[in-house]
Amino acid sequence: MFSIGERLRAYSLLSILEGCAIICGWTMKGIGMNKRPTIMILGTGRALPEKVVTNADLEKIVDTTAEWIQARTGIERRHIAEPGSALSDLAAEAAQKALDDAGVAADEIGLIVFGTVTGDMKFPSTACLLQEKIGAKKAVAFDLSAACSGFLYSSAVAEGLMATSGYKKALVIGGEILTSMVDWNDRNTCVLFGDGVGAVVLGPAKDERGLLASYLKSDGAYSDLLYNEGGSLNPPSAESLAAKKHFIYMEGQEVFRNAVVSMTDALKRVLKEAGMTINDLDLLIPHQANLRIIEAVGKRIKVPTEKVYINVDRYGNTSAASIPIALDEARRSGRIKEGSVVGMVTFGAGFTWAAGIVRL
Repeated sequence: MFSIGERLRAYSLLSILEGCAIICGWTMKGIGMNKRPTIMILGTGRALPEKVVTNADLEKIVDTTAEWIQARTGIERRHIAEPGSALSDLAAEAAQKALDDAGVAADEIGLIVFGTVTGDMKFPSTACLLQEKIGAKKAVAFDLSAACSGFLYSSAVAEGLMATSGYKKALVIGGEILTSMVDWNDRNTCVLFGDGVGAVVLGPAKDERGLLASYLKSDGAYSDLLYNEGGSLNPPSAESLAAKKHFIYMEGQEVFRNAVVSMTDALKRVLKEAGMTINDLDLLIPHQANLRIIEAVGKRIKVPTEKVYINVDRYGNTSAASIPIALDEARRSGRIKEGSVVGMVTFGAGFTWAAGIVRL
């Protein structure tokens, strides 16, 4: 039995811990502590090129069949930007839709983080070009390179900067024109990718809604399995162009295996951080790279099929744009409602992978 004095000291210590937790934005839950949401999604938007290329169209330019593509990937069609198109133009369209959805003016945005590996040019950043196009004059803007994990990485970075640097509202973009680096003679890669942009506006959380947990991870030991080696190591030249060093290269089977293992682990970790189980999710939005990867991850974590959002059949792999496009589509179609708890998970070159949970 504890004495009255010991009980009072224990109670006082608990009160101090709870007070510190409140000041730091944390709440006591069980033995551990789960972070209170401080940042929430205020609005979403997406933009896609008008041109649609079906599997039947690809049959005409590469040695493949529509049935082969669909069976191996689940993809039936994808949106393709016309040569010379600017990613910043698509981003401006998606960003404006997100701003309108949030009821936020561009000059209220203090931070722009743009996840992409296919910016308009090497520099300046596409985020700066976007800033000018939408009139976000007060924002700090920069790009983030994490391949298909770009949106979740960018969201986590934006959340951290908003918490520590005082930015009230942020614009987070995931966008790619991946077809600008596709070898249309390589049937193993050219059938996979599409173009597009997704955007979200972040602001102060309320009513327990917001970003509940995130998990980021990378392992450069696998960088030789998925890459585009054009860059300072291989600047443009007749030799590098002839060697196709500026196209996407991928070891499909190894990427598949690592993606399934890493995405499954990331989901488990982020659910644990949030103090949740897979049953607490109203919807899971996985990276839309390949239907077989999505199905394998779903089977491993035992999530009901009806809780998994899938649009890879219509868009293909849009890399960093994949999750924010799906997020906007799910919201506007009614699959996500106010208060819905949504899990997101992705995997990309680097290797990089990430997961997040948000209450909309």
